[in-house]
Amino acid sequence: MRLTKYVTALLLCLGMSATALAAETHGRILVLLSGQNQLPLKEGKTYPTGYYLNEFGVPADGLQKAGYELVLVTPNGQAPSVDQRSVDPLYFGGNSTEMLRIQSVVANMPGINKPHKLAEVLAGDLSQYAGLLIPGGHAPLIDLANNPQVGELLKHFHSAGKPTAAICHGPITLLSAQDDPQDFEAGLIQGKTSQAKNWIYQGYRMTIFADEEEQVFEGSLKGDKIRYYPAKAMATAGGELTQAKAWTPNVVVDRELITGQNPFSDHALTKALLAQLQNGH
Repeated sequence: MRLTKYVTALLLCLGMSATALAAETHGRILVLLSGQNQLPLKEGKTYPTGYYLNEFGVPADGLQKAGYELVLVTPNGQAPSVDQRSVDPLYFGGNSTEMLRIQSVVANMPGINKPHKLAEVLAGDLSQYAGLLIPGGHAPLIDLANNPQVGELLKHFHSAGKPTAAICHGPITLLSAQDDPQDFEAGLIQGKTSQAKNWIYQGYRMTIFADEEEQVFEGSLKGDKIRYYPAKAMATAGGELTQAKAWTPNVVVDRELITGQNPFSDHALTKALLAQLQNGH
């Protein structure tokens, strides 16, 4: 007991917080984010995007409070960008104070301005991570949905049976876990019939931002169009989609996979992820 108190005091003297100490006990969660912030649209146009504040911040806050350490990673190590549309009390139950609190949680997160490169994470010990979190916003459509390295990461968590949680547009990332995700995406963009090859989530029940919800977003683009609808892409690949009424919380759990339909699914997704982590899934 005396030795434990000594070690704890020493760590605190070195600048480790009580939350960090708890994280050493509960484990690490890898958070995969896009490093891009310009969404390609049809006809060569682009739209500014990034992660949605609540879709990242709410699960991150819940995980940290539960004693988990978060390790942030983007494909090339670029700092992730917030989608300014998401900095809105609407996504926090109309509570501006809560929005500002979550902003502070994200701003003070270790690695937020200098995340790890995916290649470095893949070259390290993946077994140290208890689970994987993939926030949404449209940014995952840019560099997470078509990335063989992302596919390699997903296959690890899939094979290990460790929780993979993705929300809103985050589930589009799952398409990388097939033989040729870039070819599959090219078919979607060209409007051809794409066929997923050896997709590890074939037949999984899942959800993602619904077509009806995407059409509302698209309506704000002043006539511009996104290159393909995520829900249709997931169904084409072989996912068994379960969609709720637009803009209502919806979380689907199938084996190690946890998916949330839209921004308003943030708290339910956090709860489902924590339950799997605590059950040692």
